[in-house]
Amino acid sequence: MKKTILLLSILTLAGFSSRSFANHNESDLTLNTKISSIEWVGKKVTGQHAGTINIKEGSLHLHDGKLSGGKVIIDMTTMVCTDTSMNEVYAKKLIGHLSSPDFFDVKNHSTATLEITSTKAVDEGNKFTVIGNLTIKGISKPIEFPATIELKEGKLAAYAEMKVDRTLYDIKYGSGKFFEDLGDKMIDDEFIIKFKIAAE
Repeated sequence: MKKTILLLSILTLAGFSSRSFANHNESDLTLNTKISSIEWVGKKVTGQHAGTINIKEGSLHLHDGKLSGGKVIIDMTTMVCTDTSMNEVYAKKLIGHLSSPDFFDVKNHSTATLEITSTKAVDEGNKFTVIGNLTIKGISKPIEFPATIELKEGKLAAYAEMKVDRTLYDIKYGSGKFFEDLGDKMIDDEFIIKFKIAAE
């Protein structure tokens, strides 16, 4: 229900009408970066941290009225922490560490990229599996994740959530795979990215 309400809200902000989406053979959509957003969640033994990061730019390709490809460029320099339990000083310290070579090395890798290569319908509704490649720190790995996608009149609204194994991108700090006896300092290898996308 929450995802349905969210999609309807995005469609309204993007200026959709109630008419059904008219299929076109090939078309390209541009992401609305003011409406689109990304949330991230990282977990550790003693709790978790959450925040947001901006989309720099992106485009999506439609074939016969269905999402078939695209690219989303993520601005790693815009990463912030939104934990309400943390004070401003500690939040800045956390982002500083996440931006360091221990994690995302933002100085040398200011963007990350999600390239969509295809989608597969899960049912007759608006549920899909998105297939593509995720590039972090210059390292590209294949990825698949579920998404809810709405198309109307050449415009798109989508919600997706993916789990990313950070160790595949040479982010090993605090990982139990590579370090022993970490105790409560161990950090989960997987982190979560939640996309809210509007494009037209």
